[in-house]
Amino acid sequence: MRKTYLLFIPLLIWGCEQTYDNVIDTSTENYQVSSIGGVKEIVDINIPGDSVLNLQLTFTPQSVVDKAYFDIIASDFSQLNLSPVEMVEDSENVFKNQFILTSQNPNGVYTINFSATGTDGINKQVASSNFYFNNGQDTLPPVISNSVVDPDTVVVTQPTVLFVSVEAMDPNGSSDILEVYFIVYRPDGTTSGNKILLFDDGNIAIGDVVAGDGIFSRLIQVDQTNQKGTYRFEFQAEDRTGALSNIINHYVLIQ
Repeated sequence: MRKTYLLFIPLLIWGCEQTYDNVIDTSTENYQVSSIGGVKEIVDINIPGDSVLNLQLTFTPQSVVDKAYFDIIASDFSQLNLSPVEMVEDSENVFKNQFILTSQNPNGVYTINFSATGTDGINKQVASSNFYFNNGQDTLPPVISNSVVDPDTVVVTQPTVLFVSVEAMDPNGSSDILEVYFIVYRPDGTTSGNKILLFDDGNIAIGDVVAGDGIFSRLIQVDQTNQKGTYRFEFQAEDRTGALSNIINHYVLIQ
């Protein structure tokens, strides 16, 4: 059994609607990005015209830029464009171009990486931006299965680590899963109601071994202060539309 003590790592959440996002420092070059335009927090194909990304990359007036490009990385980490998309210089140091998303592209968080070529002819990444894409397909809730709490009977004479996991999948793709969690109910039926998140990031320190395999895991610790009796672990998952999965209950006896 995997026995590594718990370190909690918070989830990263992308920001609000933007015309300016993550700009990479290129102060050693002869150009610097001042803003990114045309990227919203959510792109929804159900909204007319929303699937067309009108991207704009603006450099500072002092910049000397030969060419600018972008690449779009989908939620499944595939690159949608076969080669870097060259942007057109619309006015001095302002580069623009469009990209069209379709219903065949997966739901989830996308990344746009912008790059530029200066007077040295070398292309370098200069900025990036994220957005969530809704492909307009029917939204189905996630499904969980095969919950594990190991061991399921614990005689607590010292702090003991439990391995907790559950499998989760989403018909709209794994990137549509927002969170997988469980809530603990004490032997007397009380609960804090707090969600304890499970992870599928391959971080062994947390308790997950293989990233992206659909098994969400973590390690938790119990000790002599825990109430004795049978605990109920209630597992569930939620997708990015707020749809909830089925519930699985798993019982653990602490003596």
